[in-house]
Amino acid sequence: QVELIESGGGLVQTGGSLRLSCAVSGRPFRSFAIAWFRQTPGKEREFVAAVSWSGNSKEYADSVKGRFTISREKDKDIADLQMNSLKAEDTGVYFCAVGLQSKTRASHYNYWGQGTQVTVSS
Repeated sequence: QVELIESGGGLVQTGGSLRLSCAVSGRPFRSFAIAWFRQTPGKEREFVAAVSWSGNSKEYADSVKGRFTISREKDKDIADLQMNSLKAEDTGVYFCAVGLQSKTRASHYNYWGQGTQVTVSS
């Protein structure tokens, strides 16, 4: 059974940092990408960042480039998202997802975690 467990969310002030972690168990595919999305009430799930199986290929949303860093040890089933210089608009529920390739559309991902709340207060 495939399971994605997110951790590291919380409350932080504007300009602060948080580190999210996604642990994948159950090895859904022989190799897979891990991504982070976020969602706020009334809005669609938004792509944040993704990393390939090898960890060498990474994608970022324009809104987080230069502030967020996704990392993954090669062939490991854990991906971290380091979030720096946080803004109020980064607030939302952050979801971890697994798919065959590091794409930016939610429909490309097959498995999802339950989400972890990130709140940035001004």
